[in-house]
Amino acid sequence: QAQLAESGGGWVQAEGSLRLSCVASGGTFSRSDMAWFRQAPGKEREFVATIRSSAGGSTYYEDSVKGRFTISRDNAKNAVYLQMNSLKPEDTGVYYCAARIRYNSGNYYFYKEEDYPWWGQGTQVTVSS
Repeated sequence: QAQLAESGGGWVQAEGSLRLSCVASGGTFSRSDMAWFRQAPGKEREFVATIRSSAGGSTYYEDSVKGRFTISRDNAKNAVYLQMNSLKPEDTGVYYCAARIRYNSGNYYFYKEEDYPWWGQGTQVTVSS
């Protein structure tokens, strides 16, 4: 049973940057695909980015964050990060870290909530205009 703990959220002005961290424990981190999701007030939770456990840690992003956000991982620290640059007010929300074990090396990504059995508690990001 993996446990995930996010940190790094906060308040920032538009065009600013934040770096979110997520540390995993109790699971097989190196075999897990990791992802970030977010939930804005009054909206459903949505996919932000994912990084594969293998294939060189290849990544996949939601269109609105491409070129601004970067997901990365450090398997030695059981950690995944989300570097967020050029933040916009519409990036405001609670950001969640999620994990799932990858059982094969197929060339695809997991980007749906139901694909991920393990979740953190979330960290608030507020971007003011």
